[in-house]
Amino acid sequence: MTLAARYTSARTLDTAPVEPFPPGPGEVELAPAFVGICGTDLHIFHGDMDARVRTPAVLGHEMSGRVVRVGPGVEGWAPGDAVTVMPLRWDDTCPACRAGHQHVCQHLDFIGIDSPGAMQQRWTVPASTLIRLPESLALDRAALVEPTAVAVHDVGRAKVAEGEKVVVVGGGPVGILIALVARAAGAEVRVVELSPHRRLLAEELGLATWDPAATDVPELVREWTGDAGADVAFEVSGAAGGVDTAVDVLGVRGRLCLVAIHPRPREINLHRFFWRELTLIGARLYDRSDFENAVALVADGTIPAERLISKVVPLTEAPAAFEALEGGGNVMKILVDCTDDTQGATA
Repeated sequence: MTLAARYTSARTLDTAPVEPFPPGPGEVELAPAFVGICGTDLHIFHGDMDARVRTPAVLGHEMSGRVVRVGPGVEGWAPGDAVTVMPLRWDDTCPACRAGHQHVCQHLDFIGIDSPGAMQQRWTVPASTLIRLPESLALDRAALVEPTAVAVHDVGRAKVAEGEKVVVVGGGPVGILIALVARAAGAEVRVVELSPHRRLLAEELGLATWDPAATDVPELVREWTGDAGADVAFEVSGAAGGVDTAVDVLGVRGRLCLVAIHPRPREINLHRFFWRELTLIGARLYDRSDFENAVALVADGTIPAERLISKVVPLTEAPAAFEALEGGGNVMKILVDCTDDTQGATA
């Protein structure tokens, strides 16, 4: 048996022994080392995704770990290899897949939501989902590769170019990662965030920030851009006010990249879209190249992953970690340590 953190009902997690699945053909058994808790995990914890999640559900898709066993027919992987997982399983037959957009497959299995995730001591996944990690990259930092891949995909979808002025609305983990990736692409970046703790962290990372409660952000953008407006805005807050800000800061033919998952329809100033010929861009998940670029950015320190890790807790404390994250503002990323030394995992 192996230990897992499981969602059982709204606001209820437990840690319990589960039977590990040996790897079948084309599969690999992993020993997860560190697993991050993200906003989607919190939505599940709150019961907001009960129509989709089958309980008891093992959560977690932001992870790092090592290969333990490989199944029949698997080549190129061996026990001890350091890996992360791109947690997507698609059908390759739907219209989206046939058009080359497998990451938004119309029947997508998002591993860790639609099927068991990484918050356990042993985890069997398709070998096709593995992404190799350099041995020089510490596994706690490598757990941030998945959210970094989100940021890489978002910045790519928005086609951020060198010299452009970019406003990121929402300075949580993904917002900070988007700001760092956009800066690495040569953009000038401003982060809009209510939380003093998150603004301070962003500033320590060399990012300029604005407090929307204390300043007129669109006016600051006009001053910053010489009345031109921003080239790109990322809406990462998930709040109605964040949508308004992201639209209001854009200049003529600006691009609004929608990153946050809004649980309900929002009003939006369509007149401004007409008047300034704005473009709205959806950005969801990532592809393999986004993941590989994210590995490189974390490994070379462009993404200072260690600065974004607020706390590391053992697997048995995962339920309490979810409760700690609900406070939001003073915490960035909590990692769950799934290392199981008793079974000989190298993590």
